[in-house]
Amino acid sequence: MSKQRGWAPYLDLIRWNRPAGWLLLLWPTLGALWFAADGWPGWHLVVVFTLGTFLMRSAGCCVNDVADRDFDRHVKRTAQRPVTSGAMSVKEALALGAVLALLAFGLVLTTNRVTVLWSFVALAITLVYPFAKRFVSIPQAVLGIAFSFGIPMAFAAVQSNVPVFAAWLLAGNLFWVLAYDTEYAMVDRDDDLKIGMKTSAITFGRFDVAAVMLSYAIFLAVWTWAGASRSLGVLFFVGIAIAAGQAIWHWRLIRERTRDGCFKAFRLNHWLGFTVFVGVVAGYAIR
Repeated sequence: MSKQRGWAPYLDLIRWNRPAGWLLLLWPTLGALWFAADGWPGWHLVVVFTLGTFLMRSAGCCVNDVADRDFDRHVKRTAQRPVTSGAMSVKEALALGAVLALLAFGLVLTTNRVTVLWSFVALAITLVYPFAKRFVSIPQAVLGIAFSFGIPMAFAAVQSNVPVFAAWLLAGNLFWVLAYDTEYAMVDRDDDLKIGMKTSAITFGRFDVAAVMLSYAIFLAVWTWAGASRSLGVLFFVGIAIAAGQAIWHWRLIRERTRDGCFKAFRLNHWLGFTVFVGVVAGYAIR
C-alpha cells in the first residue's frame, strides 16, 4: 500500500462511509436468527452474524468493483470508484476481498458443520452475482438470493438444519431486495442503457414503479405470515404496519422516477428492514 494514498481507497472500496449497504443484509439475517432460536439467539451468534455480514458484504464490493470496472467508468455515480479510477489495482482489490472473506470464514468456523457447508454456497453466489448483470434480464433476483443467504445460514447455526420455513423467509426477502435494488437501478437507467447493462429497471420499463411496490407487498406479506405463524404479538404487527408506511413513502419518492428521489428511497430502505427486525424482536419479547 502506498503511503501517499493511505487507507482511503481501501475504505472507499468497501463503502466504509456508506453503512446502509451492509445494514440491508444485517436486518433480515438477525430477524432469521430470532425466528430460528424462537427468541434471543445468544451473544455468540449475534456477534458472528453481525461481523460476518459486514465482512462478506465488503468482500462482495471488492469483487463487484473489479468485475464492473470497465462499465463503471461510463456511469456518473460510479466513475470514481477506486478500481475504476486507478486509485487501486485489480490485484489489491481482490487481495483485500480474499482477506475479508477468510475473516468471515473464521467466524463461521465457530458455529457448526452445517453452517460451514452453507457458507461455501453463499461464497459461490457472491462471486457469481457481479457477472449476472451481463446475462440475466433481472440480475436483482440473483442479488436477492445473495443478500438473503444469511437467512438459511442463521437457521443452520441455530438448528443445524434449514427448514422450509427458512426458504419462505428467503423468498420473501428476495422480493425486498428486488424492490430496493430496482430503485437503485432506476438511478442509473440512462447510463446502463448506453453501455448495454441488464437491470430490472430496464426490463420492467414503464412498469418499474408498479414492480417495486408489488415486491414490497410480497416481502411484507411473507414476513407477516411468518410472524403470525409463530404467534408473535401486537408489537410485531405494529412494526409491519410502520414498514408498510415507509414503503408507501418510497412510492412517493420514486413515482416521478427522478434520480434524487429513487436514490433517496434506496438509501432509506435499511430503516424499513430495521423496523421489521424490531417488530420481530418486540413480538418475541412480549409473547
